[in-house]
Amino acid sequence: MNPTASPTPAAPARPSVIQLAIKEKGALYAAYIPLFAEGGIFIPTSREYRLGDDVYVLLTLPEDPQRYPVAGKVAWITPARAAGNRAPGVGIRFPSDEKSRQLKARIEEALGGTMASDRPTQTI
Repeated sequence: MNPTASPTPAAPARPSVIQLAIKEKGALYAAYIPLFAEGGIFIPTSREYRLGDDVYVLLTLPEDPQRYPVAGKVAWITPARAAGNRAPGVGIRFPSDEKSRQLKARIEEALGGTMASDRPTQTI
């Protein structure tokens, strides 16, 4: 009698690491997702993701040399050939922690009065 090997559970996939350097305030406005309570950022990419995928982002903001590490989750997907000529990519929801709250405040401070603008963005 041959013992059958039980399948070993697959190791969880490691999160993708994405470096995103936003150089202009207009690009930050287009990429920021204020509708997420924790804040979030749109990342243009042709790579396929699923909702809930873990993503590690190294984010650089305009006129700020610091890189902000964000261990977020995919909460928005814009597929290729989306309506309105929107760029394909994913929206990353920031985690609910103090570093993310500080990053959200930093982004909203940088955007200032443009937060209430009706200009189009890459998301909603």
